[in-house]
Parts: sequence; C-alpha cells; structure tokens
Amino acid sequence: MALVPVPEPYDFALSTERFRRFGPDLANLWYEGGLHRVVGGREVRIEPAAGGVFVEPLDDEIAAVVAALLGLEFDLVGFERFARGQGHELAAVVERLRGFRPPVSPDPFETLLGEPRIHAFAFPARERLAAAEPAELRAVGFSGRKAEYVIGLARSDLDYEALSRLPDEEVKARLVAVRGLGEWTADWYLARHLARPQAWPAGDLGLRKAVAAFYGDCPLPSTEEVRVIGARFAPFQNLTAHYLLADLYLSGRVE
Repeated sequence: MALVPVPEPYDFALSTERFRRFGPDLANLWYEGGLHRVVGGREVRIEPAAGGVFVEPLDDEIAAVVAALLGLEFDLVGFERFARGQGHELAAVVERLRGFRPPVSPDPFETLLGEPRIHAFAFPARERLAAAEPAELRAVGFSGRKAEYVIGLARSDLDYEALSRLPDEEVKARLVAVRGLGEWTADWYLARHLARPQAWPAGDLGLRKAVAAFYGDCPLPSTEEVRVIGARFAPFQNLTAHYLLADLYLSGRVE
C-alpha cells in the first residue's frame, strides 16, 4: 500500500464515522477497517496510517479522488483559529472533533446505483443514466417521480466543469433551474462536492436542529433565522455546518 499524506490535524476514524453510523453507503463502503471506493473500474481501499492514509492501488487518478473524498482542501488550521475567536460554543465543538475532515463527494453525479465490484459499487456514468428508462430505476427502488428527476438531470445540459468555476450564487441558480432540484440540493452540492467555504445549507433540518442546540433561542429556528446566524461564521460556514452536525449526532443529542 502507498501512503497519501494528509495535513494535520487529521483523525481518520472520526472523519469516516458517517460511513459507519448512517448505514451502508455502497459508493463509499466501510469494510473491515477501511473505506472502499471504485475509481476507474478498480476497487480502491483506504486505511489509516501515520501521517495520512494507505491507499491500494494508487495512481494519479486515484490520488485525486482520494484527496477530494478526504476533504484535503479544507483549511482546518485556519478554521481552528477562527473557532477560538467565535466564543465557547464553536471552540468547544472544534476541540471535541479535532482532526475531523468532512468527506467530500468526488463526483457531481454520484448515486447508489452502480456496477457491483468486490465490495463497493461504482456510481453510474451520466451517459448511462441518460440512456436509461424510468422503469429501470423503479426496479432498484426509486419512486416514479425520483426516477424521472434522475434521468432528467442526466439528460440536462448542465456542464459540471463549468459549474465548478462559477460563484456560489450562480451555481445555485443553474442547479435550481433543473426540474427536481431545489435549494437544499444546491446548497449541499456547494458544500459536499465543490467544498465551497461559505456554503451554508440553512434549510437543512439537521442543521436547523444543530443551530437550535448550540445557538438558538427557540426549539427549531426557521430557515431564514439559520441563514442570518450563518453570516457570523464567514468565511467558514461550510466547516462550521459540518462540525455542528457531527457533534450533534456523535453526542447522541439527536437521532
């Protein structure tokens, strides 16, 4: 196995907890102490190691996917300094979760439907879904409406490479213009695929609960109230959201 360095602080177990806690993610499957993902038709295993992670097999394509998946572009050192200046609530969360790097989805079109490999599943190419019929997706558990949305998205003229170069608000505008995609999806696309620092999914129920637990004056703040609160965390809204959510769920304060 080859070593891929990961900047400190880094806690592999903490950073990959979501793949164990929330049930099997067939595209990023936890198996016997390591994370499995299919890249370019090959099943890749990622294991913890001193100074980073061990990856097998490894080439330039796989290294780029692993770097994205493990959230290497997040500035945790800068975020820790920021959190200490924000007061007790966020500083305490960041201290409890030191080394947590939120996983990032390396592919914009990822889904659980895919080609089976040894353990993990490869997500299907956009072209494959564009050629599918709704009945094929319904056969693997999609609702009729969801199947239509997925195929419609695959057949849309969205240019994901071009999206990655646009400012946040323009990305959101282009995504929500596609049938079946709303603001929640667009916000999480910014957060979990593009890893945009100021992505803040204010309408997410989990984040609303987290904000209520740490900062709220009422049981469940509205989307607009969460949006206003998010401004105080600039320019680290994305990491703040991930840390608040992770601490909320790992502490057992919400199921």
